[in-house]
Amino acid sequence: MKSVSPLLALATLALTLGTAHAQEAKELRLGVFPNVTHAAGLVGIQRGLFQKELGGVKLTVREFANGSQINEAFAAGAIDAAYVGPGPAMNAFMRGVPIQVYAGAANAGAVLVGRGDSGVRTVKGLAGKKVAVPTRGSTQDISLRHLLHENGLKASDEGGNVTIVPIDPANMPAAFAGKQVDAALVQEPWGAVMEGQGARLIANEKAIWAGGNYTTTVLVLNTRFAAQNPEVVKGLLRGHLAAIRYISGSNAGAQKAVADQIAAFTGKRPSTNELFKALARTRVTWDINLGTLAEYAQLNKEAGFARDVPDLNRFVNLSVVRGLAK
Repeated sequence: MKSVSPLLALATLALTLGTAHAQEAKELRLGVFPNVTHAAGLVGIQRGLFQKELGGVKLTVREFANGSQINEAFAAGAIDAAYVGPGPAMNAFMRGVPIQVYAGAANAGAVLVGRGDSGVRTVKGLAGKKVAVPTRGSTQDISLRHLLHENGLKASDEGGNVTIVPIDPANMPAAFAGKQVDAALVQEPWGAVMEGQGARLIANEKAIWAGGNYTTTVLVLNTRFAAQNPEVVKGLLRGHLAAIRYISGSNAGAQKAVADQIAAFTGKRPSTNELFKALARTRVTWDINLGTLAEYAQLNKEAGFARDVPDLNRFVNLSVVRGLAK
């Protein structure tokens, strides 16, 4: 058998690597919610910032209503990346779904509101009431349970008398109008929308948890996709950063882009005043406070949605976005 020269071996390896690089994905499937806490995603889509950075890679956008739907899509291999709350992302990660957090997207941006005629004025006033959250195990569900515990209350499935009702955020205003629930802990702009319909603000974004310094949305990728498509991942993250910069520099433009994309998804357009209030309650950022994320993991466990907490060194990988943000 003839031996292969080292140079030929290196050349073959280089050709193989080059071919693998050339075979990177031609499509990126991105999931996003019609919420202000997903403003970076909405602006990146609406203003073409993702597609610009992705170049010849086609961006396919899928709208979701809650984290449970996102987890199902990841588990089925139906999406490659998504904006989602840390609660559902943690739970999927610990169940073995191959995902990892590549960037933060928003802090705070969720409020507790009560129907105007419900009589609810404080968190303790939720006793015996029905409270809407986006879905069971969502970031807002976990936050609500923590608020209840701090005020001597429990959800009905924990032996208490507060009934938690899963309702898609965009449908909560109609649920309030139909008196299906008494209160809601929900992402913006839907809290502001319900306030515009006469709902009372019970707890603002700072009162929900940690003075508002908590992550409500992260950008997650399928780990296999990320490993096979490093340049596509960089393009996505460059678009993400471009959207964050745009939001920081143009409030009016950001309001329009967010409103246009929410309307495209839901057929419901928040008003300028509602979006102004919603964006003021939301800090759009790529960074993550790992300290508060660790506390959040404990809240997730406390709420009964996980038996343990994730290894944050495996769950979160900010190395790429940090390099791009320099």
